Amino acid sequence: MVDKNFFREIKAIIEKARTNAIRSINFSRVIMFWNIGRRILEEEQHGKDRAEYGAYLIKKLAERLEPEYGCGFGVRQLEMSRQFYRLYPIANALRSQLNWTQYRLLIRVTDADKREFYELETVNNAWTSRELERQMNSMLYERLLASSDKDSVLAVARRERIPENPLEVIKDPMVLEFLGLEKKASYYEKDLEAAIISHLTEFLLEMGKGFSFVARQKRIMIEDEMFFVDLLLYNRLMRCFVVIEIKTGKLTHQDLGQLQMYVNYFDRFEKTPEEGHTLGILLCSDKNDTVVKMTLPEDNRSILASRYKLCLPTKEQLIREVDEVRNKIDSTNSIIGDM
Repeated sequence: MVDKNFFREIKAIIEKARTNAIRSINFSRVIMFWNIGRRILEEEQHGKDRAEYGAYLIKKLAERLEPEYGCGFGVRQLEMSRQFYRLYPIANALRSQLNWTQYRLLIRVTDADKREFYELETVNNAWTSRELERQMNSMLYERLLASSDKDSVLAVARRERIPENPLEVIKDPMVLEFLGLEKKASYYEKDLEAAIISHLTEFLLEMGKGFSFVARQKRIMIEDEMFFVDLLLYNRLMRCFVVIEIKTGKLTHQDLGQLQMYVNYFDRFEKTPEEGHTLGILLCSDKNDTVVKMTLPEDNRSILASRYKLCLPTKEQLIREVDEVRNKIDSTNSIIGDM
């Protein structure tokens, strides 16, 4: 009989070889389109009117290629190959971890910093093409910029620094369209919690970098009274527990007080001396930022309130959401500063 450990080792070798083969094929396709784009751009240089000649050249080239190689070599694909080479003119800078579908998504991003962010995060987190597209559609970059500056966001993506402030990884709003919940006026908190557990992988992806699941309805005993924490996570980058309380309505100062008690409990009885202070997140459908500021200490770095969205908003709606967060933070700081 074959030893189980021996069998697992052989299986791992086979799976690794298959993965490497697929990655090699995918990257060969990337190089192919890069070279096609390079040759198209070089050929365009011979035309007097580049824009006019370029369009003519691609049209005629597609007419010859499509009958022989299929629709993957039509006008649109050839145009994207040319754009690909323009944005990535150095072959050695291309990343073998990315496939052509992912590069097609990236070259649609006109802002160079934003494009670099999504490129790095795709590699760092091993996002699939679908995950990359979802993060781009949910405006991950803009949501992170709402509570942090561009240099900090890019430095974390480049792995030049580890997040020190929870605001650098926690998004507001959080987009939870993957839960698949129907649009209703209200939900029971247990229903939202159950949906999150059923889609835990997607939820952790939306949460951000370094999160892992620890427990659901974690029981804690304070003297003779029992309490239950909705969700308990751990963040390996900040090396701390993350307590999440779910509120399907607008948060109150009592909600913040309860979460503060949970955070204090984990800080005093659960965390080790080497670990960071516990982070508490109130996931709510609505909030008053001034109430949050006034309820918590001025130097608060442990309690955050983040709204959730159960459907993927349009780009215009998300832009408004991000702008509202920035304006509320600015106005709240101004109000408190005048007191």
